Amino acid sequence: MRDNARLTEGRHLAAGVSRHDTAKWRCHWRLEKYAGDNIGPDTTPFETIERDGNALMYGGVAALWHRLTGGSTVDAFDATNARIGVGDGTAAADPLQVDLQGANKVRKGMDATYPQHTDGTDATAVTVTFRATFSTAEANFVWNEWGIFNAVDGGRMLNRKVENLGEKTSAASWVFTVQLSLA
Repeated sequence: MRDNARLTEGRHLAAGVSRHDTAKWRCHWRLEKYAGDNIGPDTTPFETIERDGNALMYGGVAALWHRLTGGSTVDAFDATNARIGVGDGTAAADPLQVDLQGANKVRKGMDATYPQHTDGTDATAVTVTFRATFSTAEANFVWNEWGIFNAVDGGRMLNRKVENLGEKTSAASWVFTVQLSLA
């Protein structure tokens, strides 16, 4: 198979057609912290953390390829199944991991209308956005890790990030937004 790919590449290069892989996994995320459960368009978060980066997990990649090729035995990362998980684990991200590593962890379903993706053939179609709101009653512990999942329990972990985001308490609601793209 590898030899065939090289032969094809060689023919294209000989014909003056250059081969250039441009797609790169990108992750941009934002955590907005609100006092109490008062979240709305006229409410301002008391703190916002916004960053880039995470680690893609092998099981998550396999799930994407499985769904892309018509498979149905692995759940999609859709409105029914998608979850943003948070935990207190500090172990370094490893692509072999299948779950968050902390003793305390919570997977939260998507906010209404999420995940969001606009189909098309231009640059706006390369992005999917996930968002979950953790109320004052949920995930009250130090957040050191997060990931995107396709199930309440088990399933596949698409990606994972290890970073201390602070300690969530029952005095606050936190809104977590993750934007993934291949561009």
